[in-house]
Amino acid sequence: MMSTFEKISSLESLQQQIRESPALLVWFTAPGCNVCRDLKPRVAEMIANSFPRTTMKEVNCEEAREVAAQHQIFTVPSLLIFLDGAEFIRKSRNFSVPQLAVELQRPYDLLFCE
Repeated sequence: MMSTFEKISSLESLQQQIRESPALLVWFTAPGCNVCRDLKPRVAEMIANSFPRTTMKEVNCEEAREVAAQHQIFTVPSLLIFLDGAEFIRKSRNFSVPQLAVELQRPYDLLFCE
């Protein structure tokens, strides 16, 4: 089953998600981003299959400039992964989805005692 990204458009709602979600992936994108369109489904599938307790949110940087600026997002796609309320992983532009999975596996397992 493919998980989907729920849109976030305000800084307040993102901050609330960071506080409330033990594992949170935030995908920063913009209209017309071809790399975003290529990577997003692969990231979603990897998270759904390997890290199912991760909440996934999406920020359109053109619509939510304050959110992007507050998190120092200067290029798309960018993703941030928060574990237990703290930024743990930051990736931008072209990155390896399998490598992201390797980086996330141990801290995710420790967080959820799997």
